[in-house]
Amino acid sequence: MTETASLPLFLFSVFAISLTGVMMPGPVTAVTIAKGSQRKEAGALIAIGHGLIELPVILLIYFGLASYLNLTGVKIGVGLAGGLVLLWMALNILRNRPSIFSEQKGQAHSSIVAGLALTAANPYFFIWWATVGAALIISARDFGGPGIAVMGVTHWLCDLGWLFLISWAVFKSKRLWTQKVNTVVFGICSVILAGFGAWFIISSISLAVSA
Repeated sequence: MTETASLPLFLFSVFAISLTGVMMPGPVTAVTIAKGSQRKEAGALIAIGHGLIELPVILLIYFGLASYLNLTGVKIGVGLAGGLVLLWMALNILRNRPSIFSEQKGQAHSSIVAGLALTAANPYFFIWWATVGAALIISARDFGGPGIAVMGVTHWLCDLGWLFLISWAVFKSKRLWTQKVNTVVFGICSVILAGFGAWFIISSISLAVSA
């Protein structure tokens, strides 16, 4: 197979692998639902914040720094800090739930910051890129710098498309929600964030004890 013929096949694999990650329910999904109740483009803004962390990580791995992401100290530090951030976000969503469904739009920068913070606070994001993502980057290097760039853009577009779809669907359907549905949805979002936060902290403590 020639390089030209194999590039589309490689990008399809990037697309498929990326979707399996981005479509998995987690903290980003929970916050996208909460932010989507305020503005339909919240998912796209969250994806921008996510990309501000993700694209530099791709470059770092490309230049051979993937091993640093697997250092025990890095995992512990990110896990503890990230767990605390998620617990704070869970409390914030629950506390502000009554005003979230007001007609006022949330500020755009708050969604971008949320995407940035959630990405930086997730130790498993870095583990994914140090393992699965690193394998994709190694394959992309066969196509040179343009291959790395196209791979990064393809992966990010998966994030963008899925998160925007979620926020758009929430925004368009929110007028059909009752107060009970509102309470249940935001309660679930808070529980998801708190659950991941606790998981990150417990995992980090376990890792520190066993190190």
